[in-house]
Amino acid sequence: MPKIVDHNKRKIQIAEATWNVIIKEGIEQATVRNIAQASGLSVGAIRYYFASQSELLAFSMDLVSERVLERIKIRKHIKEVNPLDVVTEGIYEVLPIDEDRKIEMEVWLAFSAKVLVDTALRERSNAVYQDMHQGLKKAIYMLQSSNLTKDDIDIELEANRLHALVDGMATHHLLNPEYFTRQQMMDTLNYHLQSLCK
Repeated sequence: MPKIVDHNKRKIQIAEATWNVIIKEGIEQATVRNIAQASGLSVGAIRYYFASQSELLAFSMDLVSERVLERIKIRKHIKEVNPLDVVTEGIYEVLPIDEDRKIEMEVWLAFSAKVLVDTALRERSNAVYQDMHQGLKKAIYMLQSSNLTKDDIDIELEANRLHALVDGMATHHLLNPEYFTRQQMMDTLNYHLQSLCK
């Protein structure tokens, strides 16, 4: 009897192998041959699922985004009384505060460099950027609609500032974790969100 292959699981297996290659060796080493070796599959099997390296990288990039969104969706079902806690915990989902999120952020930063020269990846990156920006804007709106924020805040400007803060903290923590620790990252986010409140 022929073995039934779950094609979606196989694509995820290949994408996770791609992440491993990127983290250990850098994105320039994320060749089909190296990914095949890391996944335990043949080059032909990789090419069966992905016609080009760009297509493989795009799928791998999408998987990072999907995992973050999935965690945020799960979090929405958790009933927390304090809107500030809901917002804080939601933003933690995009910060490298544990090993899984650290891997996702490292991969995302590697993709960000590739985005500068790959049009297909740039389009995906732009879409994810917009999704994240809208999510942060909604978070600030949640604080405002709960009557927690100062009266004169500008939601669009605050979303810009929060987005820059989140990206900057994630980058600083990944590049200099001994100087900008996980706890400092979380404390800085809490301090910033508190500064928006009355």
